[in-house]
Amino acid sequence: MHGLLTTLGRGFKRWIGWKRLGIAASLLIIGFAITTLVRTLHGVDTGVILTALTEIPPHHIALAALCVVGAFCTLTFYDFFALRTIGKKHVPYRIAALSSFTSYTIGHNIGATVFTGGAIRFRIYSDFGLNAIDVAKICFLSGLTFWLGNLFVLGFGMAWHPWAASAMDLLPPAMNRLIALGCLAGIATYFFWLVMGENRRELGQNGWKVVLPSARLTLLQVLIGVVDLGFCALAMYLLMPAQPGIDFVSLAVVFILATLLGFASHAPGSLGVFDAAMLVALPEFGREQLLATLLVFRILYFVIPFGIAISIMGTRELWLNVVKPWQERRRLSENFPASAAPAAVPQPLEGRQVQPAKQRRQSRG
Repeated sequence: MHGLLTTLGRGFKRWIGWKRLGIAASLLIIGFAITTLVRTLHGVDTGVILTALTEIPPHHIALAALCVVGAFCTLTFYDFFALRTIGKKHVPYRIAALSSFTSYTIGHNIGATVFTGGAIRFRIYSDFGLNAIDVAKICFLSGLTFWLGNLFVLGFGMAWHPWAASAMDLLPPAMNRLIALGCLAGIATYFFWLVMGENRRELGQNGWKVVLPSARLTLLQVLIGVVDLGFCALAMYLLMPAQPGIDFVSLAVVFILATLLGFASHAPGSLGVFDAAMLVALPEFGREQLLATLLVFRILYFVIPFGIAISIMGTRELWLNVVKPWQERRRLSENFPASAAPAAVPQPLEGRQVQPAKQRRQSRG
């Protein structure tokens, strides 16, 4: 049996591999989501959607926008926490905030967040002496913050309202509650391991090693992820139609599951996947009203931050590659002007008339 498993493992790595499996899973999720979305949107009246947009109270849109701002402000602490964990305390908060906001926003909107977000982080942190391994550690710890927050909120929400996820995962509420308790048990086990293995919190090998935060700091790490998700779910909750009503915890469960599916798909902006998951999980709402809610949420959470992040990165690159070098050249030219008059150079003897010594004495006399 051991030999068979070893042979199968080698064959899997050679002919399939985890990378190809991940790509296939992403394509499968995207294809299923697009099929579901097309089927769900069949017969939707665009006029009703426009009417539903006008029915969303303006002050709810304003409050949702403030929640989105709060979510992105919390997001800046993902990188800041990771930098302090790996000991890079010389990188200021403003740089960590810039990296978190731009890498997440641009990476999530473009797709393939692991690669695009990592490239943006490296572009920013390399100016402060960080190398590719340091950036990989930051990405790992930031991802750990995201997943710990997701698992905690999802476990708590599904344990309290297990039927909220049944429309999406097609599992009975009892099974969903069991999954939720498993998530919470996994987090508890992780904390127990951190406490018991205080001196063995090191992961990695062959030059890539990261020391995990202590149990006390992990509580802060979970809190960062929970607050971030809480702001996002609250923004969606404020934009939801008034009828029929839905409680915040149930909506948070649906929102997190849809978000995780969007991340797993690696689709640009989770487009189609997130929307299809929300439409499938909330069949009690009118399709046009829910589409209006999703449209406003996309503008607030995806479109506007993406435009701001692109503008910030474009301005930064313009400053670093054009404006700053021009200022340096101008300062050098002012300190060492090229037009400064050269020192007097004595004329060569050639071509000058040299008087005899007797005539020179007579002229001086």
